[in-house]
Amino acid sequence: MPSSKPLTVLVSPSVSEAEKKVREAVSQRKTVIVVGNCWVDYRGRASSKLEPGERILMIKEDGSLLVHRSVGYEPVNWQPPGCVFYVHAENGVLHIRCVRRKPAESVRVFFDKIHLVSALSLVDSGGFSLYASERDMQRAILLKPSLVEEGFQPTSYEKKVKPGFVDVYGVDKNGNLVVVEIKRKTASSEAVLQLAKYVDAIKAKAHRDVRGILVAPDIAKGVQRLLTTLGLDFRCLNPKKCAEILSRSETRKLAEFFKKP
Repeated sequence: MPSSKPLTVLVSPSVSEAEKKVREAVSQRKTVIVVGNCWVDYRGRASSKLEPGERILMIKEDGSLLVHRSVGYEPVNWQPPGCVFYVHAENGVLHIRCVRRKPAESVRVFFDKIHLVSALSLVDSGGFSLYASERDMQRAILLKPSLVEEGFQPTSYEKKVKPGFVDVYGVDKNGNLVVVEIKRKTASSEAVLQLAKYVDAIKAKAHRDVRGILVAPDIAKGVQRLLTTLGLDFRCLNPKKCAEILSRSETRKLAEFFKKP
């Protein structure tokens, strides 16, 4: 039976003490944190080695593993939920092996000095809601341009024009220039007029067809008539969907996104 003790912490434990606690906690499906000097060996779809350094190892109750450095928010090594763990000590070194069946992968973490071991029984039944700012919506569109329309290709963002800055600028599948104005909440007639000013400013310099697309979760009453009168388009985009896209996407710097060959 799992222990009812919600938290156990060992400070500067011996390797044998750490081995016993980690093995026990993993078998009880607790969340485990190990802090100390370690090195990591990964084998699977590729291979990697992480040289010795002081790091944080986390094993979660769902069988996922993360190895964090002292800086940055992303793990340097990780495995998803459902892994199997093997723990033993040998020659003064704590061995923690994480095995994933499909695809076949393994991460081996070795600790020769341990500062802290913590085993936690956590209760978390709270719901999680995703929210996105206009900046997040912009990033989601840059990562997945089809959110605006199929064939749309961004070429720049925050493009400076005389009335202000264009959120996203690009071309459509027919080669027309496209100006995208993003609003996180229900778009009003002011947003439409703002977009129209950007379109007119670019038309004056480009001397070619320029389309304007207003992107928002919804538009206020009467705004569609104004859009039609001014020859502009509307695309409905929920900020929550943008947040989900960002959470699934690999982190990419926008400078790299638009990096020239």
